[in-house]
Amino acid sequence: MICLKSDPSSIDLCVSHLKAGKAVIIPTDTVYGFSGLVSREFDSAAVIRKLKGREESKPFIQLLSDPQQLSKYTNDVISPQLLKFWPGPLTIIVNDLNGSTTAFRCPDEPWLCLLIKKCGAPIYSTSANKSGCPVENDPLKLEEIFGEQVLVIDGGIPENNLASTLVKLDKAENGFSKVTVLRQGPVVIPDSLLS
Repeated sequence: MICLKSDPSSIDLCVSHLKAGKAVIIPTDTVYGFSGLVSREFDSAAVIRKLKGREESKPFIQLLSDPQQLSKYTNDVISPQLLKFWPGPLTIIVNDLNGSTTAFRCPDEPWLCLLIKKCGAPIYSTSANKSGCPVENDPLKLEEIFGEQVLVIDGGIPENNLASTLVKLDKAENGFSKVTVLRQGPVVIPDSLLS
C-alpha cells in the first residue's frame, strides 16, 4: 500500500498503523526508513527486524519530535554546541534512564516531526532495505518490495541520501560530555566537542 506524503490523510494514516503496532516506510530528512512506535504494548522493533531479515538484536535509532524531549530519556549533560545541530541529521547515543544506551535523533522534517508528535512517543527508525542490501530511496521500488506488508509514504526521491552522523557521548568530567564520532554523515562535529 502506498500513500502520497502530500495527501492530507497521510499523517493520520501513519499514526493509525503505528499505534496498531505495524511498521511503516516513511521519508526522513536523510533516507527512507522503516519506522515503528516505541511502546510497551507491542514490539514493533521485532516487526521491522522481520521485514529487514535482520536477526541480531542491535537497537534502532529513536526519532523525537522536539530536541527538548531528550531530557525525558537521559541525565547526560549535553553541550548546547552539539544540540544546535538538532533538528538535523545527527544521531546521539546517550546513557538512558534504564542503565543502557539509546540512540536518538530529532529530524529536520516538519511532516515527520508532526507525525511523531501525534503518536505521543518516539518512533524507531532504520534504513528501508533488506539486511545486507543497498539502501533504497525510490518509494515506488520500496512499494514493489515491501508494499504488501507495510504502508509506504511516497515523498519523492530525496536529494540527500546520506545517513546521519552518529556520535556517542563520553563521560562528563567537570562539565559537558565530549563526543566520539562513530559514523560520519552530513554533520561535521567541531573539534572542541570531540574526546
